[in-house]
Amino acid sequence: MKQSRAMSLVEAVVNVAIGYGFAVVTQILVFPIFGLHTTLAQNLKMGAVFTVVSIARSYVLRRLFEAIRVR
Repeated sequence: MKQSRAMSLVEAVVNVAIGYGFAVVTQILVFPIFGLHTTLAQNLKMGAVFTVVSIARSYVLRRLFEAIRVR
């Protein structure tokens, strides 16, 4: 059975939210290992930037592969 558009949207939103959370937690744990000390607010902002970049990358790659498939 095919996934509905609504469930596809829910899956995408949950995926992005979980990815954002993982990014922020990873930054909090890894940055100090490299001598980088940031505030929670800075980590949240950087996580948001990485999330936007990730969404854009995923979109571009999906469109590219769809163009290849159509050829």
